[in-house]
Amino acid sequence: MPYLKTLVVAITCLLMLSSCASAPPKNPENICEIFRENRDWYFDAKDAKDRWGVPIHVPMAMMYQESMFRSDALPPRDYLLGFIPWGRVSSAYGFSQAKTMTWDDYIRETGNSGADRDDFDDAIDFMGWFIFKTNKINRVSKWDAYNQYLNYHEGWGGFRKKTYKAKGWLVKVSRKVDNRAKRYSSQLKSCEDDLNSSWLWRLFFG
Repeated sequence: MPYLKTLVVAITCLLMLSSCASAPPKNPENICEIFRENRDWYFDAKDAKDRWGVPIHVPMAMMYQESMFRSDALPPRDYLLGFIPWGRVSSAYGFSQAKTMTWDDYIRETGNSGADRDDFDDAIDFMGWFIFKTNKINRVSKWDAYNQYLNYHEGWGGFRKKTYKAKGWLVKVSRKVDNRAKRYSSQLKSCEDDLNSSWLWRLFFG
């Protein structure tokens, strides 16, 4: 019995460490290293792919740009008169930097009432949902990271109005997201079979 109790405690501790780990990946430039360090993230991203038909490398590249995979990421502070701290520039929060109103729309449409913006599985599912909706609303390919990111930043209405044309910096950032998505796609091809074979990890931690 003492051995069984010790085993239960050990498994519980591992589960807690797995679910509570929030430190960003050590090597965010390589999607294979990201998923090797966080095996559960791969299966979460794969679930989003299966649910929304979204290629894994696109939301991952967008998430890199939005939060660098920090669970508690916040937008910059706003300042009154240029020097008095006055809240944040937006309500964005978490891995996906989802704004409160859009996050509420996601919860209402998907029924994922327990979703949290600082949980990777919920954040990647939210991004899959947004990319899916962008494809439906503005006819942007789910594989088109450049225009998907413009929609993500400007909103569906802003994209249709081409508000990004007045924001040269945003166009440059979107190109960076697109280039990173292409690198992630190439990297993932080299390790996807290995990640898919990690069935034992998902059995215990999925």
